[in-house]
Amino acid sequence: MGRFGFVVHGLWPEGRVGYPQYCRRLPPPSPAVVRGQLCRTPKVAWIAHEWAKHGSCMARRPEGYFRVGNILADAMRYPAMERLSRNGEAKPGSLTAGKLRAAFAAANPGRPANSFGLRLSERGWLREVLVCLDRRFRPRQCPAAQAGVRDATAVKIWRGL
Repeated sequence: MGRFGFVVHGLWPEGRVGYPQYCRRLPPPSPAVVRGQLCRTPKVAWIAHEWAKHGSCMARRPEGYFRVGNILADAMRYPAMERLSRNGEAKPGSLTAGKLRAAFAAANPGRPANSFGLRLSERGWLREVLVCLDRRFRPRQCPAAQAGVRDATAVKIWRGL
């Protein structure tokens, strides 16, 4: 398996309460669509799952759902994660969730820091960055359930081998 940095977990539609799920039974993505997603989402099972669970609530065909997700993913810019990880390593606890959110906001003009949710492992390692968008795919403040850890929480970033 290749080495990946950030991967796309999925594009989840917002409902009045929570996320709509499994809205319609639709055909699975074609092999061509799956192949086109593997650089962003490196597991075939994830691609099929996200289409069935969330994509079926947003689009009639997998191509449309994944096209929107790809446009949004391609528009994302990432801060210098290795530099941020080394700063936190040099001064343990100095990299906080607030600083990481601010770094994502600085790398993505027009996206406020509070539009990035962070999920950490039990030991404080970054596991997931959520990008909160409104129904028109514009940045919005993450709801409390998606915001993740508080800004003062120390964050560790794994650089791999």
